[in-house]
Formats: sequence, structure tokens, C-alpha cells
Amino acid sequence: MNSLPHTLSAPPRPLDAGPVPVLEVRDLKVHFPFTRGPFWNRTNGFVRAVDGVSFKIAPGETLGLVGESGCGKSTTARAILNLVPPTSGAVYLQGHRIDGLDEHAMRPFRRQAQMVFQDPFASLNPRMTVGSIVAEPMDIHKLHAPSERKLEVLRLMELVGLNPRFLNRYPHECSGGQRQRIGIARALAVRPQLLLCDEPVSALDVSIQAQVINLLMDLQQRLGLSLLFIAHDLAVVRHIARRIGVMYLGKLVELGPAEALYTDPRHPYTRALLSSALIPDPARQRQRIALTGEVPSPDREYAGCRFADRCPIADPKCSITSPPLEQAPPDHATAGVSREAACFYAWDVTRWAEKNAPPK
Repeated sequence: MNSLPHTLSAPPRPLDAGPVPVLEVRDLKVHFPFTRGPFWNRTNGFVRAVDGVSFKIAPGETLGLVGESGCGKSTTARAILNLVPPTSGAVYLQGHRIDGLDEHAMRPFRRQAQMVFQDPFASLNPRMTVGSIVAEPMDIHKLHAPSERKLEVLRLMELVGLNPRFLNRYPHECSGGQRQRIGIARALAVRPQLLLCDEPVSALDVSIQAQVINLLMDLQQRLGLSLLFIAHDLAVVRHIARRIGVMYLGKLVELGPAEALYTDPRHPYTRALLSSALIPDPARQRQRIALTGEVPSPDREYAGCRFADRCPIADPKCSITSPPLEQAPPDHATAGVSREAACFYAWDVTRWAEKNAPPK
């Protein structure tokens, strides 16, 4: 289950393919071996945390990634940066293939893509001051003369809205929102083109969440950043992302423009996910889609759709054949942005009406 051999360069692109994506992920898989029984040195199977994910992020674009806990969102982000070794597939950063590179070969690419982690306290060294934390990437990558680094640290702190007096404080002396700003400043220290934000606001209060989200959007406009934004809160993702991918049990089941996905979801899982989201207006009502059946195990191999056992519109075909992630037909396409869903009946407008029709 090792990574596939490769060279650093991507295959030739067609002349009309447009600008090179900042990030391109092709059929990415991350399988973790596990043992069971008396023979602990024998692999009995694999947990398929990520099982064939493909997407692109254009320059300056934000792609949101949503789904239930354990669906593989965070593992996808970590595999992109080789923090978790991919089992197979390919990851291209600015047209260069980076999956499977060793630490030495990966170092130049770490300047192009940085991670903002979920827990703003656990991701910071408690023994280092704020100034040292922000300056550390500059030291590692030999950026700026030592005499200039303090000025650069102060510039970054101002950029993310941190008062200069925090320079000599330690993480435990800062609030959760301030710690997340420190993490963002550290990520920006090497001037990356891509930020992978792994649920960066889930540990923060609602008011602080809004501040951090607005900060990321402002930084994106000012610095021309591209973002992969992972979150549980569907309202947050809708606010920040231009496109959204929905993951279920290691696979993308729907990918498309944010507004189209929220107003007209096509995959049954996306419909169920959105129906469970809280609505701020109590006067509005939304039909709740209750999912039945057991949540599937990620250590199983599936011949058909992984959602079939819980899907309200599934038929026997769904349990036999796995539906690919396919483009929408012309009458469902969104101008300028592709739309895809992994469901045989995603574009069948009568299927839901038939299933939800009242009994005669």
C-alpha cells in the first residue's frame, strides 16, 4: 500500500486548459492498516479514511469541504501536505507533483502551502513566545536577515490584528481567538499561495468565529490567497466558500457552486445534511430528512454506493454499482462553474417527488 512512483512534473496540459490550478488532487487515497486477533503483526484490513478524492482549487479561490465527523476531511488536508502519507493518488501544487516526496524534497513546497489547525492552543508551542512562534518559519526557511525578522513579525501581527504588545507573551496568556490569529500569522510568515484551514473556527465562540472568518476573507483579497476551508458549520462554509465539496465516508459525493448546492442540493446525503442545519429564522420551516440504518464502517469494501443503506431514494442498483462523481447535464449546469454529484438519480427531478408523494 505504498505511494505510487512519480516524477515532479505534471503531464502536459491542453492549450485551452486555462491557468494552472494552485492545487489539484487526483484520486487521493489514504488507507490505515489495522490488526485484529492474536497475531498483532498481521494486517487484517484497512481503514479507508480517504478513498478516491479528486478536486482542483484555482488561484484566489476558496473551496469548502464539509461532512460528518470521521468522513476524511482532515485526513485529506494532511495528506495533501504529506503530514499523512498518501496510499495512492496524486497531489499537484502549482503544477508540480508533491505526494510521496521525502522531507528534504518537500521543504520548498511547504513555503507554497501552509496549514491552519483546528485547535489554536495545541498547535502552538507553549514554551515559545508569540514573536518566536511567528518567526520560526522564517528561521527554518532562511527568510529575511536576522535583523529584519522582528520587523517582519510585527508586520504580520498587525496584518492579522494582533497588538504589538503580544510579542513577548506566551500562548496561555492569549484568548482562543488571539491564539488562532497567531497560528494564521505563523502560516503567512513564508508567504504561501495556499492555506489549508482545518476547522479553524470550531473551537471558538460564535462572535470570535465571525472575526476569524472575516480576517481570512480579508487576507485572501489582500494577498491573493487560495483556501481549502474545512468545517462542520454549513453556514460558515456558505459565507466564505465559492465552491463546496461534500464528503461521505472517504469520498466526495457532491461538488459545485456554493449557492447552487445550498438552494438545490442533488445528492441525497447533501439534502439530509442541509435539512439538519439550524435555521436562524424560526418562522421558516424546513422538511427534516431522517436517515435510517447504521452508519457504515470505513474498514469495509463497497461494491455499490456507500450511502445506499441509509438513502431514502436508493434501489437495488445502488447496492451493486458505485456511482461515479459525474458532471451535471446541460439543463442542471451552473454557468461558469462545474457541478458534480455521485448519485444515479442526482439529476432525476421526479425521483424525490415520487418518494415523498403522500400515500394514496
